[in-house]
Amino acid sequence: MHKSILILGACGQIGTELTFALRELYGNDQVVASDIREGSESLMNSGPFELLDATNYAAIEDVVMYHEIEEVYLMAAMLSATAEKFPERAWNLNMNSLFNVLNLAKERKIEKVFWPSSIAVFGPNTPKDNTPQSTLMEPSTVYGISKQSGERWCSYYYHKFGVDVRSVRYPGLISWKTLPGGGTTDYAIEIYHEALNKGSYTCFLNEDAKLPMMFMDDAIRATIKLMDCNSDQLTVRSSYNLSAMSLSPADISASIKKRIPDFKISYDPDFRQTIAETWPRSIDDTKAKEDWGWEPQFNLENTTTEMLKNLPSQSF
Repeated sequence: MHKSILILGACGQIGTELTFALRELYGNDQVVASDIREGSESLMNSGPFELLDATNYAAIEDVVMYHEIEEVYLMAAMLSATAEKFPERAWNLNMNSLFNVLNLAKERKIEKVFWPSSIAVFGPNTPKDNTPQSTLMEPSTVYGISKQSGERWCSYYYHKFGVDVRSVRYPGLISWKTLPGGGTTDYAIEIYHEALNKGSYTCFLNEDAKLPMMFMDDAIRATIKLMDCNSDQLTVRSSYNLSAMSLSPADISASIKKRIPDFKISYDPDFRQTIAETWPRSIDDTKAKEDWGWEPQFNLENTTTEMLKNLPSQSF
């Protein structure tokens, strides 16, 4: 199938792996990676790359026109922990980049948009367990506020202008291929690095801070599956709940100890614990399963196996 795709934020945690996956599916030359900085050598050598500021409409439009882009994946964002330190910069990046892409689609310069939301859209008053697709959402973080606002704009542009925009609410993501990018669930990647390198880890969340998590391969698969399905299958145009497993630091530690018995973990919660306390413990993703056949493939045990097997061979 011929597709011409642009990825904004291709050098980030999700963007890097999404770039490789889409290039494998559609051909290296059909997927244009872009970011405000250059990425890894392997990413830069795998296909076309453009230095691009996602907040610059004219620059994005030029790249879209030059490469005859049909679909845009907007992965550029400032994540939860970093956004709390730079609120205005986070809002500017997270919102203006979305408006740029939605407006390009509104003008029919691109055909389809993927924009990621997050479990950060939920807040302290949201039901914590089996959080519904539609529920009370009062996010208390800069990142969550921007993502909830983005969901409303995606729905608005779809209903008002017919923009084909699609979205999932990512849980915390675990990957061995890229380093974490400033999120509240970064511990779930750091813990595997430290288990292998030091045999111990000091966690910035409490041991029982259970949060929705997902192995990156599942997240990439869900993203592409959603973008590939027929538009008339979709009943949610804000963002779909997405789930795989719910984990606490103690759960991951126990899984690691099965393979590294001497591993030690300690806890020193910081401001990210306060953020985590506002998020769900588990997610109801029935709508994603019903509408486009979503099913996760990774649980904690095969995630730990993949992380500990592959991290020693990875250099950053």
